[in-house]
Amino acid sequence: MDLTVVGTPGDRRVTLFEAACRAQGLRPPEVLAWRDVLAGREPSMTPGTLLRIDSPGGDAECDALLRGPGDPARVGDGARWYAAFTGALRRVAAAAGRAGAVPLNDPDEIAVMFDKRRCHARLAAAGVPVPPALDGPVLGYDDLRERMAVAGLRRVFVKPAHGSSASGVVALQVGAGRVKAVTSAVPVPGGGLRNALRVRSYETEHEVAALIDALAPDGLHVERWLPKAGLAGRTLDLRVVVVAGTPTHAVVRTSRSPMTNLHLGGARGDLRAVREAMGEDGWRRALRVCAQAARCFPGSLMVGVDLLIGVGWRRTAVGEVNAFGDLLPGLTGLPGSPGERLDTYTTQVRAVMSRYMGPCAT
Repeated sequence: MDLTVVGTPGDRRVTLFEAACRAQGLRPPEVLAWRDVLAGREPSMTPGTLLRIDSPGGDAECDALLRGPGDPARVGDGARWYAAFTGALRRVAAAAGRAGAVPLNDPDEIAVMFDKRRCHARLAAAGVPVPPALDGPVLGYDDLRERMAVAGLRRVFVKPAHGSSASGVVALQVGAGRVKAVTSAVPVPGGGLRNALRVRSYETEHEVAALIDALAPDGLHVERWLPKAGLAGRTLDLRVVVVAGTPTHAVVRTSRSPMTNLHLGGARGDLRAVREAMGEDGWRRALRVCAQAARCFPGSLMVGVDLLIGVGWRRTAVGEVNAFGDLLPGLTGLPGSPGERLDTYTTQVRAVMSRYMGPCAT
């Protein structure tokens, strides 16, 4: 069984997948470098190979090819990034078609997951619980405030349409003559925004308006801010990895700020405590919601679902679905799932072997 990965050689995601293949007795995959694909070089694949498309993130050269030269930590140029990325996905898909390769994650579905507006619409149309969102483009801060007032919203999450890793995400609260925006984006001299490794608050109209106006040209997705459950003074959500339609891994992400991303000061929480708070019926319902979200992307072997749990532990909603949401080192799978005692990559390799080599392969 031949495997090919489009990724960055030496990247942690690629090396973990390679290690999982070796551990299961498979040949390591051939790696096609994203930098070559993004530079316009024609991908060449072994006929009939199984194709895994991995993240181009974390590589400064790839970032420059996607967004243009500049500080890799800058916020913005998301529309340019998305146009370049989806163009590259189409080239990979065309090359796969010519080689008779079998994609393990559908390029068109990846493109939808990297557009928060399209992803939200697809989930909502399928009946997946999602936070209510504003329709249509948001032109800037004044437009946002007007539309929030019409919708009766005082707390929203403002997300760049094509962002990731909470880049440019703003938790915005308004009312009674006050405004507060929480974000990891900071202004830089000469204009523009840069990602910081901690979140901060802006509480003047001038600062918040400048922030939203700087983000708006690249496209925004605005959702109602759903108050999240918490434990020990920290709010939380879940990243749930779904492999071959079954939730296999879950990590609790906790924070004292609205952003739970681990690189922004979030910390892994106690999954057992969350399950106890939800009760077994509530936990099973939550996993069914994650599986329902994954069914919206039937051509993707794996997706990572960001699951919001409301105050009171009864309500859940899907915040995002991630095409490359499996980088959870050291995390083993849920008891009774196909990922039990396995990491996310080994679980996927076994699912591939079962699907393409038969159950006896695992």
